This record gives sequence, structure tokens and C-alpha cells, in this order.
Amino acid sequence: MLKIWLSLFGFMLALGYWIYQFFITSPDAFGMQFRFLTHWGLSLAMVMHFLNWRSRKQGIPDQRFALMAMVAVLNILVVFLYWRLFFIDPALINGDKTPIWHQEYYLHLLGPAILIIDAIWLYRAFNAFWRGAIATTLLCLVYILWIELLVEPLNSEPIGAVSAGLPYPFLNDMVMSERLNFYAVTTGTALGFCVICWIVSMVSGWIARPRSQAH
Repeated sequence: MLKIWLSLFGFMLALGYWIYQFFITSPDAFGMQFRFLTHWGLSLAMVMHFLNWRSRKQGIPDQRFALMAMVAVLNILVVFLYWRLFFIDPALINGDKTPIWHQEYYLHLLGPAILIIDAIWLYRAFNAFWRGAIATTLLCLVYILWIELLVEPLNSEPIGAVSAGLPYPFLNDMVMSERLNFYAVTTGTALGFCVICWIVSMVSGWIARPRSQAH
């Protein structure tokens, strides 16, 4: 029952904020809100919560381990990158715009937390470690190709010292070699989070096992 209600709660919140983006995002920029990794995380979380709610309501065992692990790691990466850059300089990620406070904390704290709790402790998604790691790597590659081959050429803002159109202001201050290095480090960081989640999942499973056996 906890799994059903958590996935339903997560889905309703994610759906509300997903729809909300269409009211606050200008349609002038190619890709709109989907230029941003945060909104990839939101969209995939919404889909994952819905699939979980539907299958759990029908009594179908959790089985989308690679997808769940990938979406959880993506949201961890979003939280990590956002707050790391925010505390260096908010303009690196927000430019000259002031973020909406409740959206900022949902997208970069509450929403990911709900998904991560489900993925690690309820879904046990990281039991399929290698499939999750491969899916995460492919997702990172797809997003990089998306912003480099489509978003950057088809947008004129934000403007940086080197280029224009890439969704995050700091990327437009980097030459291609610097961006490639950043993408490689970021993908490696995502895989590092896969390992951390797998370890946490295994350790928590070992701790819980004696208790279940005792009963």
C-alpha cells in the first residue's frame, strides 16, 4: 500500500509541475523547457511514477529496474549539478532570471527525494546495476547530442563569451574541448552515483534481512 500511495503522490506532484512549465516558459526558444536537464528529470520521473502506480495498483511486481535506476540517477545528478553551481554563482545556471522558489525546491530537492527513496528502498532498482549504468550512460549521451546538435544551433540565447544557445549560461563560456571534458566528467559522476546507490541498496538490504528472518 505504501508503494501505491508514494507513486501516486509522486505522479500527481510531477504532473502538476510538468503542466505548470507550459504556462511559465516562453515558446520562443526551440526546445522550450526541454532544453534543460532538470525538465528531462521531471518528465521521466512523471512517467516512472505513473508506470509504478499503475503496475502496483494492478498487483504486478516491479520489473523496470534499469529504467527506474536511470531516472533516479538522473534526478540525483540534477540535484548535485544545480546546487553545486548555484552555491558557486546562481548566474551560472539561472542567468539573470530569478527562479520561482517553490518550483526550485520541488525540482531540485523534494521531487528527486521521493523518486530516490522509492528507487533504492522500495523498488530495489539498483539490483540491476549494470543495466542501470548502461541506461544512464546512454541517457547522458542523448542529452549531450540534443543540446549540441539541435538546441545550440537553433537558439540565439543565452549568449556567452564563446557561443550562444546552449541552455545553461556557463556552457556558452566554454570552447568545445572544455565542454567535452565537462560532459565526460558529468557522465562519470552519474556512474559514480550509480555505484553509491547500489552500495546503499545492498547495505540496507543486508541490515533489513536479519530482521525479516527473525519474524
